[in-house]
Amino acid sequence: MPTPLAPSAPSPAFLDKLCPRAELPVRLAGLPRPLVFTNGVFDLMHRGHAIYLAQARALGVSLLVALNTDASARRLGKGPERPLNNEQDRAVLLAALGVVDLVTWFDEDTPQALIAEIRPDILVKGGDYDMRKLPEAALVESWGGRTVSLPFVDGYSSTALVRKIRG
Repeated sequence: MPTPLAPSAPSPAFLDKLCPRAELPVRLAGLPRPLVFTNGVFDLMHRGHAIYLAQARALGVSLLVALNTDASARRLGKGPERPLNNEQDRAVLLAALGVVDLVTWFDEDTPQALIAEIRPDILVKGGDYDMRKLPEAALVESWGGRTVSLPFVDGYSSTALVRKIRG
């Protein structure tokens, strides 16, 4: 059985990938381009998330994941007890993934203002989004960026996992 980290043990290096929004301009300046941006709740990480994030990262050189805060996630209507994992825990799990270069948060209902601030080269969304209807997509395309919708990995869903656990 692994020994837990002692309180004096150094923090894992991947925690450096966590980036408060105010620090984004400086941190992004150090990332190679093209920069890929995606966002979501990422509650109950599963195989579909891992494949999606790896595919997103493969479209560019750096991947920034913007995470819905707990309040923002609750407004999405996934249920009163969601997200199951708080925003800090969800961010740490994302940061631990090798394909993710930086993780930040947004509290708004959509990441449109954040996208306008950082101007990514590529916006990636899951297959349930119609890119033609997303204001964020039009925004990224307005400065010559690309938008990509990646298909879902069949059979994987956080909501389905929650139902299965409760069943």
